[in-house]
Amino acid sequence: MSTESAYSPPRAPAVARDEPPVPWTARVPFLLAFSAATILLIPLEMWLPGGVAATVALVLLLRDPVPAFRRRLGTLLGCVALLAASPIHTDTSTRHFATLGLPFFLAIVGPAVLLARTDPGVIRYRFFPRRIRKLDLLYTAISIPLAWLVIEFYFFHANPELPTHWPLPAVRDAESVRRLFIGINCVGIWDELFFVNTVYAVLRSVFPFRVANAVQAVVYSAVLTDMAFTGIGPVVVYAFAWTQGAMFEKAEGLLWVLVVHLIVDFYLVAAIVGYHYPGSGYAGF
Repeated sequence: MSTESAYSPPRAPAVARDEPPVPWTARVPFLLAFSAATILLIPLEMWLPGGVAATVALVLLLRDPVPAFRRRLGTLLGCVALLAASPIHTDTSTRHFATLGLPFFLAIVGPAVLLARTDPGVIRYRFFPRRIRKLDLLYTAISIPLAWLVIEFYFFHANPELPTHWPLPAVRDAESVRRLFIGINCVGIWDELFFVNTVYAVLRSVFPFRVANAVQAVVYSAVLTDMAFTGIGPVVVYAFAWTQGAMFEKAEGLLWVLVVHLIVDFYLVAAIVGYHYPGSGYAGF
């Protein structure tokens, strides 16, 4: 078995057998530069050091001897640049839905289209898992009380100013709450289509599970921190992203990761509404 195929999951193709085998450890410098660029450019908006990190990642990528690796990771580096230039925040106006929706759409469609012919099978939109596992059902059930506990602690104890990152009118307005609900749930679905079904899937096609999952969780945390989840948010989101990637790895489908994320989003909306309008949708401890 070649070095590359040893680190490729059954559902994603390895690089061609006639391409030179490269151990994944030789690509750690690229992963470090890629992760640094993601953090510096997206949540921190440190353009100069972030640009340097991105340039280093690009140079390392272009020097890699495997064309498939250059294609696959090049799409992810392009997505990082796209998201760094995007207006990522929590405005729920129609204008912001459009200005953020377009780059978000391109981030999931672009890699899928670009890799569809050259690297078929790397990015797939499989909704149902190959088989129903008891562990997936158990994790989904546990996520209901666990999501409530984490959001309760995060929003009302660790970082009580966090709900203000989602502004709402002083007087409850049904339209504003509806837009909040739609916006958060749309972003939640996009999260799994991009971070797991795209970023993780591409990384997993050339790296071992733990490496691919660790790096996708960095991208996941960077974008959501930039959006709103400050304070202990990067730690909370990183842990959540890791579990989502692990579930996707076993299930090989989007069903469970989407269900769990929408459960989290239900409590998230309830917490925000309850903060702005006490007594109208969320009961704390």
